[in-house]
Amino acid sequence: MDAILELRNVSKQFPTHRAVDRVSLAIPRGAFFSLLGPSGCGKTTTLRMVAGFETPTEGEVWLSGQRIDHLPPYQRNVNTVFQSYALFPHLTVRGNVEFGLRRKSVNDIEAKVREVLNQVSLTGKESRKPTELSGGERQRVALARSLVLAPDVLLLDEPLSALDPQLRKHVRAELKDLQRRIGVTFLFVTHDQEEALSLSDGIAVMRNGAVEQTGTPQDLYQRPATKFVATFLGAMNWIGDLGIRPESVHIAARAPSGTPSRSAHVTGIVYLGAYVHVEARLESGESITAQVAPGDHTFFPGDAVQIWWSPADELRFPA
Repeated sequence: MDAILELRNVSKQFPTHRAVDRVSLAIPRGAFFSLLGPSGCGKTTTLRMVAGFETPTEGEVWLSGQRIDHLPPYQRNVNTVFQSYALFPHLTVRGNVEFGLRRKSVNDIEAKVREVLNQVSLTGKESRKPTELSGGERQRVALARSLVLAPDVLLLDEPLSALDPQLRKHVRAELKDLQRRIGVTFLFVTHDQEEALSLSDGIAVMRNGAVEQTGTPQDLYQRPATKFVATFLGAMNWIGDLGIRPESVHIAARAPSGTPSRSAHVTGIVYLGAYVHVEARLESGESITAQVAPGDHTFFPGDAVQIWWSPADELRFPA
């Protein structure tokens, strides 16, 4: 694996708390890699240490084979897209995108700006101000402003959180397509599980300043290493130390002959559009949720049902 960015036992101690605790990561060149976790888990602080806005208390940050944790931000070949986009309101789209190039006295500024605006589908909107753009377009200007500087790694700190849910899904697809086309390594911070699963080649799940597990989206969802990862990445039923995903739970008035099943009563129905969650209580007292297709929804609260699942779908962790 050709790692373009490495964090080696990186920690950050603030006066009141330890925000990041011995984080080690190796991010492959050209990957879309996400730091995922709840608020306060240390993911943004980790990103800021890569950018140079925070200095590690201990550990090392390496970029393209060189140690960079002692360098100021402007000497690191990384760029950051912030949650707020931080566009200059008085500058046009072109003015915002070329701003960093002019500070570096780069040649062929016009050609570089034209190329990057074409990459992010903003050709023809060069003379507009940020207030004349949609939320998705403003995000693309922020991306273009960073990409035009040809960073080794683009750092993105919850860049979709300011968008409404429908636009967010659309821009998410655009972002993934853009990353694939240009091939720049993305380090993406998010607390949104669906966002991380749909966008990423690799994910590091963080908790209390440490990395809980690293892997592909499929690995983390299907083979979580801890109860926290299992619960954080999607809905999960817990019966003692046994975890089972709602989509793996079968529910019917009667189980097929010879199938080991458990008796339960339906306690609630949650309609979620593409699927329905049928909530039930087992005779042993535990609650369980089964995910069914809307057309298969023939259940009502109080119905007696049978619940079963395949042993292959069980996830077990220490109690």
